[in-house]
Amino acid sequence: MRRPRLRERRSSWRPRLPRTLRARLTAGLVVLLAVSCAAVGLAAVVELNGFLTRRLDQQLVEAGDRFPESLEHHGVLPDDHDGDEYGDTRRQAAGTFGARLVDGRVTHRGLVRAGDPTADLGVALTPADARALAALPPDGSPHTVRLSALHDYRLTADRGRDGDVLVVGLPLEPVEAAVHRLELVSGVVFGLALVVTGVAGALWVRWSLRPLNRVAATATRVSGLPLASGEVALPARVPVAEPRSEVGRVATAVNHMLGHVEDALTKRQASEERLRGFAADASHELRTPVASVRGHAELALLHPGPVPAEVTRALERIAAESARMGAMVDDLLLLARLDAGRPLERRPVDLTRLVLDAVTDARAVGPDHRWTLDLAEEPVTVSGDAHRLHQVLANLLTNARLHTPPGTEVTVTLAAEDGAARLRVRDDGPGIPEEVRAHVFERFTRAEHRRLADAPGGGAGLGLSIVSAVVEAHSGSVSLESGPGSTTFVVRLPRES
Repeated sequence: MRRPRLRERRSSWRPRLPRTLRARLTAGLVVLLAVSCAAVGLAAVVELNGFLTRRLDQQLVEAGDRFPESLEHHGVLPDDHDGDEYGDTRRQAAGTFGARLVDGRVTHRGLVRAGDPTADLGVALTPADARALAALPPDGSPHTVRLSALHDYRLTADRGRDGDVLVVGLPLEPVEAAVHRLELVSGVVFGLALVVTGVAGALWVRWSLRPLNRVAATATRVSGLPLASGEVALPARVPVAEPRSEVGRVATAVNHMLGHVEDALTKRQASEERLRGFAADASHELRTPVASVRGHAELALLHPGPVPAEVTRALERIAAESARMGAMVDDLLLLARLDAGRPLERRPVDLTRLVLDAVTDARAVGPDHRWTLDLAEEPVTVSGDAHRLHQVLANLLTNARLHTPPGTEVTVTLAAEDGAARLRVRDDGPGIPEEVRAHVFERFTRAEHRRLADAPGGGAGLGLSIVSAVVEAHSGSVSLESGPGSTTFVVRLPRES
């Protein structure tokens, strides 16, 4: 089983491409230049090799068969050479090779040495060289043959006057040397050109993409703005140097997008301000009539005369609902003040005392629950509004009481850690469904959407939203952890410095 996995890993490997646009453009420029240089160099080498080879073939035609023919019909040396036989080396270039073949067998061979008027008749040929010479067609066309002692030669073969075959050739070494030199020079020049082009191209691409960097910087600044709340001032627009260029079109599109976003944020801010103003005004205006209704209902209940039971029941319901509506109006007014950014009272608050009082009240209201306290040894003090912090504790405990069955254990833990006060309210109730957890701190999240649909005393869904708003106003944070059999709210508040 391991070998197929290794094959999968090897087959899934892919070369890494440059990540940035600047690196990709520079790499593409260098690659294109490298391909162009390679094509130019290859064409130059092929053309030079062909040109020099044709010149060499022309020299073979001009030289003719004089030298190999002289190997058969020996000439006579001058007097100071003692009558030795020699080949006719007149007008023959250095390195010229000649051979005479009879019936496919080499009978004579010779080589013109540089600076020597005589021919070297002792050229050693191997059987393979002899077979290569015998395989040459006697049609006068040039062929390239490798001779073991002389390397590559350009050879032609023609029929002689005696029915023999005369072979003459010139070395390819000068041609190969010129071609190799061209390859070396081309490689060095093209290599330097690639290095210079890579550096210059990187600088040019970097300079050309400066407007795109400004677009990215503007987008980064916008992404760091708190667009979710409050009035937001977007940064200055991206300067557009050339609207018809690609970067100019991107900058123009980003500027249009920022304009639309700014207009949308402005309209949303105005709408939210109108909504907050309406909620504050409506809540303020509702306080008096609600209090009046409640007062008249309580006054009617105090009437000494006989009142039918149905009327008494109706008056009690009117008083109860008026009290609940009054509490709702107070909560809406509090949220409107917090939304408007009104500062809360800032005084040293003994959080330990608040926890004790809140748990005592909860134990009195919910005797069918088990209430447990876990407090720090030293008093925990924070800076804030004691009344609002008490409201946070009361709302958390009320939430645990109303939305868990009787017999549920509710544990309240208060500790000081890392310069902050940490308050935990945990219950071992049924937990909050996963699809509801993300919305528990939103306003008007009704009780029937939470843990118990039939929980008594369900409120208007403002309790946990007030907890979140008050804690944030104190520069703190609140979080939720819930699962089957456990729900924990954790409040962290900065301690008094």
